[in-house]
Amino acid sequence: MQPLIDNARTFGQRPEEFAGLAAGQSPEVLFITCSDSRVVPALITGARPGELFELRTAGNIVPPYASATPTGEAATIEYAVEVLGVKDIVVCGHSHCGAVGAVVRGDDLDSVPAVRDWLAHAAEEPACSDPADPTVAEAVQNHVLTQVMRLRSYPCVEQRLQAGEVRLHGWYYEVHTGLVREHRAVSDTFETL
Repeated sequence: MQPLIDNARTFGQRPEEFAGLAAGQSPEVLFITCSDSRVVPALITGARPGELFELRTAGNIVPPYASATPTGEAATIEYAVEVLGVKDIVVCGHSHCGAVGAVVRGDDLDSVPAVRDWLAHAAEEPACSDPADPTVAEAVQNHVLTQVMRLRSYPCVEQRLQAGEVRLHGWYYEVHTGLVREHRAVSDTFETL
C-alpha cells in the first residue's frame, strides 16, 4: 500500500496537468470491462484522463435491461449514451477471467453468495470446448459477444444504434501478452487490432 500512498502524495503536485479537467468531461468511449486488477483500460488504450468513461463489473457483465429494477450498470450506460453522447462502446473481456472460468467450470460459489448470485443473474454459460484451458479464451470471447448483444436491450443504446450515432465493439485482452483482439463480424472471429 505504501507505494500507492507515496504516488498519491506526489500526484497532485502537477496541477497544471489537470486544471482543464475541472471544466467537465466529454469522453467518446464507454469502456466496459472486468474489475480484475490486471485489466487497466487507460494502460491498454493509452487514454488520458477524460477520454474513457469506464464501467467495471465482475466478469465485465452487462445485466439484461430491466426498467423496473434500475442498476448501477444501467445508470452508467444510460448516462454515457444519453448525457455524455459517447460514440463507441467497448466490451472488453480478458484471459484468465475468474468469473467466466467459474461459470464454465461450474465452481461451487456458495461461500461467496453475492458473486454466485451476480454470475447466475447476469451470465449465461458461455460455450467452451476446453474448460481446463486456464485462459478460458474461447469462453471469454463468447461471453463478450453475449454482453455486446445485451447492450442492445438498453433502449438508449438501441435508439442510438438505429440512428447510427453509436458503435459497439467486442474486445479480448490477453493479460499474459498484452495483445488485444477485436471481434470482426465479417469473419466472426477475434482478430488482432
